[in-house]
Amino acid sequence: MRTASTGRRSERRWRPSAPFDVALTLSPHRHGGGDPAWRRTPDGAIWRTSRTPEGSGTLRVTASHGEVLGQAWGPGAEWLLETLPSLLGADDDVAGFAAMLARLTRSGDIRQARAAAFVAGLADRAAGLRIGRSLRVFEALAPAVLEQKVVGREAWRAWRFLMRRYGEPAPGPAPEGMYVIPPPEVWRAIPSWDWHRAGAEAVRARTIVNAARHAEKLERTTEASAEADRLLRALPGIGVWTSAEVRQRAHGDPDAPSVGDFHLPGIVGYALTGRKTDDDGMLDLLEPFRGHRHRVVRLIELSGVRPPARGPRMAPRDYRSF
Repeated sequence: MRTASTGRRSERRWRPSAPFDVALTLSPHRHGGGDPAWRRTPDGAIWRTSRTPEGSGTLRVTASHGEVLGQAWGPGAEWLLETLPSLLGADDDVAGFAAMLARLTRSGDIRQARAAAFVAGLADRAAGLRIGRSLRVFEALAPAVLEQKVVGREAWRAWRFLMRRYGEPAPGPAPEGMYVIPPPEVWRAIPSWDWHRAGAEAVRARTIVNAARHAEKLERTTEASAEADRLLRALPGIGVWTSAEVRQRAHGDPDAPSVGDFHLPGIVGYALTGRKTDDDGMLDLLEPFRGHRHRVVRLIELSGVRPPARGPRMAPRDYRSF
């Protein structure tokens, strides 16, 4: 690791132990097209903003010849560079996952062996994937709540509106239109009419406002996913799905599958058995992969394997017209 300060820009060079894909690893932190906190520029760089314990910051990440270059601006720059390896999955147990798959493919259970062999093939195709951790809980929680029980376009529209209206312009030479997520005290003060203009109904608004009151306690759980799960699910409006979405990103938990997702059980069931299933069926299929269930789901999502499209689709709603 080499860190240097160049004017108001700080830099860090980091060489991971194995090649990986920066964009693929950081993509879960992107919330729709035009996310004010995440951009990929034509030169291949990933830009990301964050509200760190030291303040707002902008991070630019590139990789070349096996080396990662992180450049950061703002009061949170040094923190962003210090935690860069964690964000990019330096703590991810990829070797343990490979050993699990090898053991399952040799098992006497034919169904498990076939599923493990299939997943091993997906892992080979997405060898650059890492499960990183941002170490910022509320930053993952606010957009996850907005995504509850709605289609992505509806949630992302609300996220963009609230970020642009209440966020802080990104420090440094960030691409135009990038913002840093507002601090919890700002979320607590957003008036009801702006939640309405964003398209977020009162239930999701109350959930975020209440979580903002407990943000400091939640941020202390970044080294303990199980404790985070307990605290998150104790808050009104936050269930197993939202908790998993947060812990996947903030804690880098490879074993936090998103139970309660509208499409996911069908996708996982079809990929592993050729038949759609429900949440209970999905958990049953994922049980042999315990310890890496979210990773398996992520690999299946990335594979593009989908059941035939039949039946009704969730339609976007516009609460601003209610």
